[in-house]
Amino acid sequence: MGWFCALALLVGLWLLMIAPGRASRAQRVPFEGRAFAHRGLYELDETVPENSLEAFRRAVAAGYGAELDVQRTRDGQIVVFHDDSLKRACGVDKAIRDFTYEELQSFPLFGTQARIPLFSEVLQIFDGKQPLIVELKYGPDWELLSEATRRMLDEYGGPACVESFHPAMVRWFKQHDPKRLRGQLSEAACFSRKHVKWYLAFMMSRLLTNCLTRPQFVAYRLGPKPLSVRLCETMGPMKVLWTAREPGDHARLMGENHAVIFEGYRPVEGKAP
Repeated sequence: MGWFCALALLVGLWLLMIAPGRASRAQRVPFEGRAFAHRGLYELDETVPENSLEAFRRAVAAGYGAELDVQRTRDGQIVVFHDDSLKRACGVDKAIRDFTYEELQSFPLFGTQARIPLFSEVLQIFDGKQPLIVELKYGPDWELLSEATRRMLDEYGGPACVESFHPAMVRWFKQHDPKRLRGQLSEAACFSRKHVKWYLAFMMSRLLTNCLTRPQFVAYRLGPKPLSVRLCETMGPMKVLWTAREPGDHARLMGENHAVIFEGYRPVEGKAP
């Protein structure tokens, strides 16, 4: 009998750890059943670069929301850029935080005329017309980035939710902006192990940090999901999938999730259940 009680206690603790937060209907409505252009509606050959102003203009014009990434420059400006390093997009092996915004403007995106945009410029393009999923990139200045992003989104007022891979940033929004829909980004541990220690990759892939963050949606990478993730999903968070790349799968993925982040095609909007 003792082993049964111990097992029940462990299962209870496990479920408590992975339990999500609760979102109101009003929080969910702008995002449910929507397709979100990954880093804007860009071209895979980068003739229209990812996270560029033109990519976001195209997303708004086509009627899609967008998922984008924000980081903080050396002089405290909030810009839209994905990678930890500028090397892939701009050919410079340094980070966004190593440069001022003005210095960044000398680096073309993927050899085009486009430059790294300010977050404020992207918000002006969307102007409340389509919803945004804003990913905050973790770094030494993560608290300053979180506060600046919160302030800008409050002033913006349009439909926008936040997400991050790092639980500290998701927890920050739970504490400081509880009315804003927040989500935990996650993926299989084999991907996260490239960036963090194996035990952190394991915990993050199984949503074991939910006890700290209580995310109201889980954005999980396309592919098989661990049991912890599937159990968490039965507890009612929004299910967001990233990143869909096959147009033939779009309708199915929309039916299985509350929102889908896509790239490389233009989906016909579907409605998730």
